[in-house]
Amino acid sequence: MDIEGQIAAVDRAVTSTEKDGTQLRVQTLAQSYPSPLADVWDAVTSPERIARWFLPVDGDLTLGGRYQLQGNAGGTVLECEPPDAEQAHFRVTWEFGGGVTWLTVRLQATGGEATRLELEHSAPADAVPEELWNRFGPGATGLGWDGALLGLSLHLTAPGQRPEDPMAWQLGPQGRRFNRLAADRWALAHTADGADPGLARAAADAVFAVYVGDAPM
Repeated sequence: MDIEGQIAAVDRAVTSTEKDGTQLRVQTLAQSYPSPLADVWDAVTSPERIARWFLPVDGDLTLGGRYQLQGNAGGTVLECEPPDAEQAHFRVTWEFGGGVTWLTVRLQATGGEATRLELEHSAPADAVPEELWNRFGPGATGLGWDGALLGLSLHLTAPGQRPEDPMAWQLGPQGRRFNRLAADRWALAHTADGADPGLARAAADAVFAVYVGDAPM
């Protein structure tokens, strides 16, 4: 598995912004895949295929429907625009642990049977106490999304390489390397959004330790 290549293939950003009077933290990840738009759309909207690279999902994946990921978030489908010649997107609420955030996935055909996927996760700034944000930073959710994009990449390009036990893989040498590099990239994105570099680095170290089992959640 090309860990370094996957890390380098993803663009990451953190943006502090405001919408309708609410302070938001927006995390964005983007990656291009050598698959046509229709195939990538099917991979991210078909329950059968979502289970093969992410988690099993139940519910109604149509506009206005409710969904539930096994052992993870659930929510409502707020927008759903299937592919036209060039693009597609969906937007859902992401409800977990009593909080409500928003997830948008956009697809753009880039020519040559390739597709660029952009994942945007927006959350009210007060959804996470400032102390916890300073302690763990954007990597707390960012490392999870990095793992999801890795799973999608393997599903689309090398399904035989997907670990049979993702949790055991995460705690092993390759998983530790992957999460270390991802945490470091989130520290850079955090700093670019105005965070103190030392604080961003410490947060990356803390969230890495949690993800690889070196520290309790």
